[in-house]
Amino acid sequence: MSDQPGPDTTTVYVVDDDAGMLESTQWLLESVGLNVLAYSDGRKFLDALEDKRGGCVILDIRMPGVGGLNVQEELQKRGIELPIIFVSGHADVPIVVRAFKSGAFDFIEKPFNEQLLLDSVQQALEAHQQSSNLQLGDERTGALIMTLTRRERDVFLPMAQGYTSREIADQLGVSVKTVDLYRARVMKRLGAERLPDLTGIAITAGLIDPLYLRPES
Repeated sequence: MSDQPGPDTTTVYVVDDDAGMLESTQWLLESVGLNVLAYSDGRKFLDALEDKRGGCVILDIRMPGVGGLNVQEELQKRGIELPIIFVSGHADVPIVVRAFKSGAFDFIEKPFNEQLLLDSVQQALEAHQQSSNLQLGDERTGALIMTLTRRERDVFLPMAQGYTSREIADQLGVSVKTVDLYRARVMKRLGAERLPDLTGIAITAGLIDPLYLRPES
């Protein structure tokens, strides 16, 4: 097994009880510069896996003890969303269907074409990176909104929904001048240059449903 990489390292995990297949797959992936951790059974993989590490999993579907589908189920219970590429020399249809219904990224039959596996791994890593970037963006958006004062939040939501300063002033029982003041502060604090930017921030944070936006917003 290769040395443990740092927590921010993208890692390809290979889990296979066939020692020869495990070694050859690890060699193939490392030959193209990927960081690889190899495990001979599902339990060892689950015990060693850190929740925050990025990458993907190449997972044999039939193994003694904890099989591939059980590993997939355990990852889901932990909320770990690593893309899973299942490999198997006995890929019957019900198992394939179950794997994909549970969110498998790909399913490759053994013996597999090396380039086919490498392509699938690359696509899985790219998909996971995109997903992580979206999640990070959501977290940053939420953090920005939390910096707003209560009155700024009172102005922010109707602004994002497309209400005018006059309408917001009537809702809050304040002057239009006061709303415009808070409006400028909200735009600056959230780093928004235009009103549609505020709408996008509110949608990303799950504060408003785009289906219920005012037509002019």
